[in-house]
Amino acid sequence: QFKESVHRFAQEHIAPHAAAIDASNYFPKEVNLWKLMGDFNLHGLTSPEEYGGLGLGYMYHCIAMEEISRASGSVGLSYGAHSNLCINQLVRHGSPAQKEKYLPKLISGEHIGALAMSEPNSGSDVVSMKCKAEKVDGGYVINGNKMWCTNGPSAQTLVVYAKTDITAGSKGITAFIIEKGMPGFSTAQKLDKLGMRGSDTCELVFENCFVPQENVLGEEGKGVYVMMSGLDLERLVLAGGPIGLMQACLDVVLPYVRQREQFGRPIGEFQFLQV
Repeated sequence: QFKESVHRFAQEHIAPHAAAIDASNYFPKEVNLWKLMGDFNLHGLTSPEEYGGLGLGYMYHCIAMEEISRASGSVGLSYGAHSNLCINQLVRHGSPAQKEKYLPKLISGEHIGALAMSEPNSGSDVVSMKCKAEKVDGGYVINGNKMWCTNGPSAQTLVVYAKTDITAGSKGITAFIIEKGMPGFSTAQKLDKLGMRGSDTCELVFENCFVPQENVLGEEGKGVYVMMSGLDLERLVLAGGPIGLMQACLDVVLPYVRQREQFGRPIGEFQFLQV
């Protein structure tokens, strides 16, 4: 029943915009899909009810990811970055005050979330990141760049990783909650892609960006733990995206091979297409 309801929602509200989203390389502005998905309770499936979530298991999150991606791979990718990479990080590692401040608006769709880890020369090898956070009175000052940030151009709340100790290896990375509009934080070039083009992606720039102490997510030096502790769950949910895309292909192909006839019978009856 849940799968059917999300399927109907996605086909009614997302699928009609899918072609235009990818053609334009922009997440749709003419309709507020973030708010629509929030009203349908899709952003907080695995979040606590006290913050507006539903408190469900990750299977529901996977199903939602599948059906949204079935309607649009671009929207599915943006949804995954928001609900999975941002919201779930805050749910798992945020302090009570951080959860109270950020989760309600993220779950409702009023605000958009993102996660920034990769850099121009640092991807899977997170320890090689160059973005630095220097401890100062009352917080930290961040300098550096992040690359390929999904939802970066529009996000109001971002989970960002930076080095607080360049000599400590994996124990010298800290996670921070960055807010749009913080002095010294800006977005740079909007990036184009071969696929999922409508999922807004950009470079982030930090130039003496002051981040208050209360915006540390988890503990100083525990950024890799914050990142890796939920990685299996994040991969699980994001895997629903390709499943949805494959299902979308079947939605188009199966009716065609049953209707298209050659040599007096549907082409779906030929052995080559049944392999």
